Amino acid sequence: MGTLFVDKLDPQSGTSLEIGSSGDTITIPSGATITNNGTQTGFGQNNTPYFLAKMSGDQTASDGAFAKIVFNNEVLDSAGAYDPSTNYRWTPQTAGKYFIYTSQTLYKSGTDLNDTRAYIYKNGSIEIQGSISQVSDQISYVINYVGGIVQMNGSSDYVESYGYVSTNSGASAQFSSGNGSFWGGYFIAT
Repeated sequence: MGTLFVDKLDPQSGTSLEIGSSGDTITIPSGATITNNGTQTGFGQNNTPYFLAKMSGDQTASDGAFAKIVFNNEVLDSAGAYDPSTNYRWTPQTAGKYFIYTSQTLYKSGTDLNDTRAYIYKNGSIEIQGSISQVSDQISYVINYVGGIVQMNGSSDYVESYGYVSTNSGASAQFSSGNGSFWGGYFIAT
């Protein structure tokens, strides 16, 4: 193997420069830096598929009950894989690791809120959970956020957003459709 020492490689006018051939490995040694001052293509990833959904109206949260949150307003859906009409679930169609998140705004009026929980379900079972316990009765809105990495097989794995509320008096509360309620996810790695 020989070494070629030059300061610049320039293709012929109107052509492109190709380094190596199909099947070759181009190695950038440790400590070397690649500087890009032009347009790059084919590097990194674009985090697709992805989705984002919101609620179009408030949803009653019964005391002591788990509820699938009705995120029926599809904001983004790069692969057409979110169901905003009946199941409110996302089946990404591409295997990999995904960052999935949900934020739920709970509104309560005139009752003590013991506990509120936000869940991400995978295939009908709890995958990720976040909670706020013993919330003061002086607070009208509580925002519960949870997110994490979920491995998905793509074609049949699906995720859903659930919530839970417990009050001192057994009264119901509302999952609010305000700006603090949303859920989504995006591809991060294979």
